[in-house]
Amino acid sequence: MTELKIHHGACHCGAVTFEIDAPSDLHAHACNCSVCYVSGGDQMIVPASKFRLLSGKDDITTYQFNTGVAQHTFCQHCGIKAFYTPRSNPDGISVNLRCLDRTYINSIQVDDFDGQNWEVNAASLSHLSK
Repeated sequence: MTELKIHHGACHCGAVTFEIDAPSDLHAHACNCSVCYVSGGDQMIVPASKFRLLSGKDDITTYQFNTGVAQHTFCQHCGIKAFYTPRSNPDGISVNLRCLDRTYINSIQVDDFDGQNWEVNAASLSHLSK
């Protein structure tokens, strides 16, 4: 079994801080859906039990569209989307790996995810929040 490290993360201004339990070799996705494409970031879905919001609950604003399932959360001060609740895995959290401290990261593999054709491809992510 891969050893999990505690990775610390934050938005740009530091108002929103969090931590996740994840290995040192991370696997993320670059999505091309209408929101992810313009907001950027390499997203890694983790089970909600492996995510902890440390500060900034009152500094977060949420954007929803289409089905309203995805909870796109942003720091209301600096505008960074450090994490959000994805439509594909509403029982998990998608973390922007660019917001993580690099202390325990050995490598990051980023695969493309075709979010423009979400209905066809979403099932390929379903295992990530388990």
